[in-house]
Amino acid sequence: MKKWTIVLVMGLLALLVVGCSIGNTGSNTDNSSETDNSSEMDAGSGGSKEETDNQVELTYDSDLTGEITFWTWTTDTYDDIIKAFNEVYPNIKVNKVVLETGDLHNKLQTTLAAGEGAPDVSMVEVGNFPRYSVDNFLEDLLQPPYNAGRFQDLVPEFYWEQWKSIDGKRLLGMPSGIAPGVFFYRQDIYEQLGLPSEPEALGEYIKDPENFMTVAQTLTANDMYIMEFNDSPFIHTADSVGYFDSELNWLRNTDLTAERLDFVKTGAQLEWAPHLSGLYSEEGQQLLKQGKLVSLPQGSWAARAIEAAVPEQAGKWRATSLPLGINVAIGGSTWVIPSQSENKEAAWAFVEWMNISEEAWKIFVDNNLQPAWKHITSLPWYQESTNPFLGDQQANKLYAELSDQLPIRRYTPLDGKAWPIFIERINESIEKNIDSKTTLQQIEDAVLKQLSGDIEDLKSRMEAAE
Repeated sequence: MKKWTIVLVMGLLALLVVGCSIGNTGSNTDNSSETDNSSEMDAGSGGSKEETDNQVELTYDSDLTGEITFWTWTTDTYDDIIKAFNEVYPNIKVNKVVLETGDLHNKLQTTLAAGEGAPDVSMVEVGNFPRYSVDNFLEDLLQPPYNAGRFQDLVPEFYWEQWKSIDGKRLLGMPSGIAPGVFFYRQDIYEQLGLPSEPEALGEYIKDPENFMTVAQTLTANDMYIMEFNDSPFIHTADSVGYFDSELNWLRNTDLTAERLDFVKTGAQLEWAPHLSGLYSEEGQQLLKQGKLVSLPQGSWAARAIEAAVPEQAGKWRATSLPLGINVAIGGSTWVIPSQSENKEAAWAFVEWMNISEEAWKIFVDNNLQPAWKHITSLPWYQESTNPFLGDQQANKLYAELSDQLPIRRYTPLDGKAWPIFIERINESIEKNIDSKTTLQQIEDAVLKQLSGDIEDLKSRMEAAE
């Protein structure tokens, strides 16, 4: 129980960090019609009618008026965002309310259920999104006056689907930033040990399980660790598919998850990880500083967290794709419009502008949020940008490439309830070397039994929301 609690806390910390970074998946519905009051306006400048690859039409013209309340857990970044927004929409007043992350999500849930008191726009991070994704508490952005379906081709499929209702029919949040899983590593140490050390070469090399194990063995032979937690490759594999599908069928009992569970058992016996956080524990940070924890599979946001922990190691770290060919998002946040808002047009103008405006994304990128939007990620200033801490690597370009490969998954209100059932038995299987297929079947049986009432209740809520 102690271990899964540590892992759970780390997952929550990861989501919080991603949310803080902004100062921060097939579609069944694509409503691509335009509203009558659309104007041919350049999203970046607010007035140009030139048609170029990085120009997207805003829904409203700059004469729109209104006043909205915006809830966030960040401060300075949104001061700059609101100022830039008002250069395009000078007659919309944005009242920013800053709340602690947990308080924001709890208060949002309470006000949505009460039918009053919710803001016009709110940030929501991915771990809390399922709390609002079933009932008709949030606006479906595929419907008028939003008609967000016209933007679908501008976003990697995962990020488009990530913020939908469980059935995939309603878009409840705009697919703002990206947080693909990345393998951060000490290039200098990998090179010293004779391992592939260039990002592309290493990423290709560790796709193969035997090669990844070879790297782990080389590091452990030199009193070093390849990652923070023993079970990371297994957990990331499971997270790439989620817990339940759109019909609430269990997804984590497959041949691949059994294979990955066997794999991490071998690694755990090798003692390839200290099984603690390298970023948020004092002991882990010491391992980083000592050059013993030399690689971390984390969300793309972790580059700045590593830099904060070991600034003296600037230029020594690099980023590449996750091992074993795993593609998974680690963290993320969105903006939603509560249905009870009385200022929906102004709220949408704000949300739409933050997502598709080049000016907005220049501010966000400066504050370590990478855009999901292809008309932004294709621009030279983004593609060619470099990260000094990562040895001037073009990391943003890598993050965009990895985001295009993410598989679709659904987030449900039952995920949080399934997690302790899942991780407790996984830890037991690793510690006692219990047969992996037996463990996964026991987990599925336990989830379906213990959550049977919750599953039926959720199905009823989903039907009522249609």
